[in-house]
Amino acid sequence: MDEEIFQGIADRSPFIAWIHNISLNQQKYMKQKFKNIDLGHDVRYIMYVYDNPDCSQDDLVSMFCQSKGNVAKILKKLEDKGFIERKTNPENRRKYMLNVTEKGSELVPEYRRISKQWESEVGITDFDEELKQRIREIAIKGMKLTQDN
Repeated sequence: MDEEIFQGIADRSPFIAWIHNISLNQQKYMKQKFKNIDLGHDVRYIMYVYDNPDCSQDDLVSMFCQSKGNVAKILKKLEDKGFIERKTNPENRRKYMLNVTEKGSELVPEYRRISKQWESEVGITDFDEELKQRIREIAIKGMKLTQDN
């Protein structure tokens, strides 16, 4: 029995390959909708800062399992593009507090609206809350597994 293969994954592919495929295709869709803003996965940093005003670079390192150097490069790029700003933390002058700029504040609601549109177009509905919760649980367990090492 021949198995259909699409974008390099097949029925027998690991579960994570399907999740990765979903993520990549959602990013392609978003890139088409935001042609003038090429942020790729870095938009998640803007969204995190938007949802967590005055957060720190260390918060992003922990959240996204990235090195401090990698996060610093991404933040510099987002700052240069005018989406976030860094201010010295008055309680610890060696750390920065991160916040979105007006440009970042305008992007996030529009990005979420278009993302919700993508979910609808691929068939993710409000009735999928149980599935979403289960995937969140798996993601959290995965973070915890790597956090201890």
